Formats: sequence, structure tokens, C-alpha cells
Amino acid sequence: MLPREIFSAEHDMLRETARKFFEREVLPHHRAWEKAGVAPREIWKKAGEAGLLCVNLASEYGGGGADRLASAVLIEEQSYLGLSGPGFSTHSDIVAPYILNYGTEDQKRKWLPPMARGELIGAIALTEPSAGSDLRAIRTTAIREGDEIVLNGQKTFITNGQCADLLVLAAKPSAVTGTKELTLLVVEADRPGFSRGKNFEKIGMKAQDTCELFFDNVRLPVSNILGEEGKGFPLLTRELAWERLQIAIGAVATSSAALEWTRNYTKERKAFGTPVAEFQNTRFRLAEVKTEIEIAQTFVDRCLKEVNEDKLDPAVAAMAKYWCTELMGRVLDTCLQLHGGYGYMWEYPIARAFADARVHRIYGGSNEIMREIIARTL
Repeated sequence: MLPREIFSAEHDMLRETARKFFEREVLPHHRAWEKAGVAPREIWKKAGEAGLLCVNLASEYGGGGADRLASAVLIEEQSYLGLSGPGFSTHSDIVAPYILNYGTEDQKRKWLPPMARGELIGAIALTEPSAGSDLRAIRTTAIREGDEIVLNGQKTFITNGQCADLLVLAAKPSAVTGTKELTLLVVEADRPGFSRGKNFEKIGMKAQDTCELFFDNVRLPVSNILGEEGKGFPLLTRELAWERLQIAIGAVATSSAALEWTRNYTKERKAFGTPVAEFQNTRFRLAEVKTEIEIAQTFVDRCLKEVNEDKLDPAVAAMAKYWCTELMGRVLDTCLQLHGGYGYMWEYPIARAFADARVHRIYGGSNEIMREIIARTL
């Protein structure tokens, strides 16, 4: 890879710490977690003790006071090893920022320090059976009754859904059909009326728990609202650019890892008495892959610089998410093909990465929606 000048010596130190943590504490157990469909709570506490959760938070909230480049380092290191779980980035870089940016001081001091320690696990609950990329189609209601909010509805495809203690959730403040207002609020998982469906049996991302969540007259104090009641939609849209860039970061890192796995495999594997790496087709295909990854990494690093300065345009973030996840699909398909039949075996990282990659073109806003966002700027 070309030198990446956006990172400092401190980022390099964090990268080394993260790499050792994932190699020691996650990689040896990942296959077992894939079979279980969830990572144990102990790994969250270990990550918190290592300072690898909620690194962007100020020290007063239990974090390391780092920038978003530090978050990128952690996403990359987990992706380089092909680790689909645990869902650390959802917890640290999606859930925690909503509380940090839109919560009251009491809310921040109540929930953020235990999240940084890995004692509370966070999830974001937006998607519903009839509302995916179109958040205005949400049907879950959060209706005020005096000093309480009564929550009713259903959420689906929720990452960290089985293990989450804390949900940042979007719901409508009225049962009136057609209303476009949304309320953003925090829901503790020990509230009466809250329940979870069974863990989904997914094509990939098997070590990351995903399920449905149900809310049957769940009562919350109005102090659990983030921002103002009925004014949550703009808060959601403000955070989406960073969420989509996170997906792009992981996509490029996974593509880089796939190139390295394939380069090593084709050097060792022989066909007709010759290492596969020496065939012109192999060299040309890997040359194409390497070039495209370099292009993607350059673009993502530019976006990282912009997001770190709070200058990332949402349409540019959509471009990054769309293009890098499409690239990942092409790269993994090419690399699996160069593994031959072994590329289809689950024991090989390329097979697991191939299965894990497909959902990246769907979540965080489908790539069709990304194209629509980009098209509106033309």
C-alpha cells in the first residue's frame, strides 16, 4: 500500500495495540462465536479495559479523547483479520455518538462511561419490517402520557440485538398515519414489555448477533428522549455520513486483506507443476485488484480527513459507501476464484469474507439509495 500520511504516531501505536488485542483475544475464538451466533460479554469488558471502546469520548465520559481517525484504525484492524464480530464499531461509533452529541449532561454521564468500559452494550434500532432505508416509513410509536413515553412496535435486523443493554431508537410521536416526525430516545433493555426474537441465521457476519426486537407498552421517562420530542429526523441524517464512511473503511480494509490472502495462497498453490501466482491471468487479475484498492484507499483517506474536520459532505459519504462496497464485492469474487475450490470452503478466510461482504451493499442505506443521494447533487 502507498504511505498513508493522515495517521500520526499515536494512531500507529493504537493500531499496534488493536492488532495484538484482536489476534490474542478475538481471532482464536472467532469460529466458536460464529457457531454460537454471538460473542460473549467478557470480550466487551476486555475491550473496554484495553481502551478500545468509545475511543472518541472525552476522558470525563470514560473515553480516550481520540479523533475519528482512531476509530478508523480500529475498524481497519478488525477487518484485516476478517472478524465479523463483535459489533464494536456499532457500539462505539454509531450508538455512543448519538448520546454524546444529542444527550443531556445527565444522559451522557449515566450511559457513556459504562459503555466505554464494556459494561453496557449499545445497539441502534431504526430498521423495521416495513422500513429500511426509508426512515419516514417507521411505524413504531413513542406516545407521550404525562411524564412518560409509551413505546409500541417492532425493530428488525438489529446488530448487537441479542446482547444489547441500551438501544438508541427512532419512533413516531403520534399514531396518526402519514406523520413525518420522529423521536429519538434511549431504551434500556431491562424495561418491562421489551423482548427479543431469536438470533437470525444469516448468510454471513455470523459472529455478530442480529435479531428482532419487540416493544409492548414499554414505559420510559421523558428524560430518555435525545434532543427534542418529534425532532429526531435531522439528528439521524447528521450522523449518517460518518456511519456510511465507516462501512467504506471496512470495505477497503477487507479488500486489502483479501488481496494479501490470495497473493500468499497463489504463491503456494501449484497447477500443472507451476505456482498459480506465476500464471499471467493471476498476475493481471491481482494487478487490477491492487490498483483499484489503492484508488479506493486514497478516496477513503480523503473522506477521513474531511470527517475528522467535520467537513464530510453527505453525498461524498454516499459515494464512498456505494463505490467501496461494490469494489469489495468484485475483489472478493476475484480472489475467491483464484483460490479455486478451496475458496468455497468455510475454513478459508476468503470464503467467510465473501459471505460477510454481501450485506455491506444493503445496510447503512442500500447502494440504490446511495445512488439516489448522489444523483440529487447533479
